[in-house]
Amino acid sequence: MTTPRIRYGMVGGGRGAFIGGVHRIASRIDDRFELVAGALSSNPELAKTSAADLHIAPDRAYGSYEEMIRAEKQRPDGIQAVVIVTPNHMHFPVAKACLEAGIDVICDKPVTRTLEEALELEQLVKSSGCFFGLTHNYSAYPLVRYARELVAQGKLGKLRVVQVEYPQEWLTEAADTDNKQASWRTDPARSGLAGCLGDIGTHAFQLARYITQQKVDAVSADLASFVDGRQVDDNVHVMLRFAEGAKGMLWSSQVAPGCENGLRIRVYGDKAGIEWAQENPNELWYCELNKPRQRVTRRGDLGSAVAARGIRTPAGHPEGYLEGFANLYQDFADILIARQQGKTHDMQDWVPGIETGVEGMRFIHAVLTSSQADSAWTKIG
Repeated sequence: MTTPRIRYGMVGGGRGAFIGGVHRIASRIDDRFELVAGALSSNPELAKTSAADLHIAPDRAYGSYEEMIRAEKQRPDGIQAVVIVTPNHMHFPVAKACLEAGIDVICDKPVTRTLEEALELEQLVKSSGCFFGLTHNYSAYPLVRYARELVAQGKLGKLRVVQVEYPQEWLTEAADTDNKQASWRTDPARSGLAGCLGDIGTHAFQLARYITQQKVDAVSADLASFVDGRQVDDNVHVMLRFAEGAKGMLWSSQVAPGCENGLRIRVYGDKAGIEWAQENPNELWYCELNKPRQRVTRRGDLGSAVAARGIRTPAGHPEGYLEGFANLYQDFADILIARQQGKTHDMQDWVPGIETGVEGMRFIHAVLTSSQADSAWTKIG
């Protein structure tokens, strides 16, 4: 029997936006979702023209998310989920309105601007019974999931060292006010108090947590704003103490010339180490103690069902960023369909949700607190 597509509405992601297009492409790669409605901009006129660009019916092109929720709840073919791809300051109010209306939510990261908002949202998710998915897309790469399995199987032994970094160059100079992507990310009113930290530092933190499955107990952080007049951080150094004894280092930067999208992680135990880099995501290095390094490639015979689940092309045909997002959307679809049938799905534990979002905000809060206290060790609450 053919599984019906999940009908969704999008908030944000209109003309000039970047991440909205990524979500739309990813949601259709496995043909599990259908975009039927949208409030694609805070500017009602731009929202309408953007909807026309995407062939959304005129009567389902809304000038605000509030209007969309009200109207779609009255329709027999109304939306079943909302995808939020706005600047950070709108994540909380849109998600809150959707959850209160009983609509499932898929939200870009970070989950909110503040820890207080994240905690309130967590309670709303629990009380509403709705699904909440957070699109930390890098955790859905097949070899990232394979790395998590290697750690869980004890192949690395007792973990000792975790090093994760995410450098970029694109904000090395003062951002042009006409650059839509830069302008909101460097505006604390829209991005929150965390700049580079919230934008890409949270990706690095989530990747380290996802692969190791070990909580970070405390941080010692040093944040900098190197560009004159910039009101948010553009470079982040954080020392990490994991609850089970491992030590870690996290560096994220948006002022590193020559670095395009350099997310990379290295994890070392007392038996072996692994290394993975997002710019070359189809290989993982596995290094057993006193043995030659092994290059593991993304292929269907890895012996990992969860990794193979996200592989669409034969070995040697590269897959990457869009497919990572698509893997999350495939997982979200399976989970949503299972929920409609009163069931749970095996992938529930593999996808980021509200708990991941809250933990990310606790991390941001602790890092900001530590940096303001001259890098004092600070517990993650």
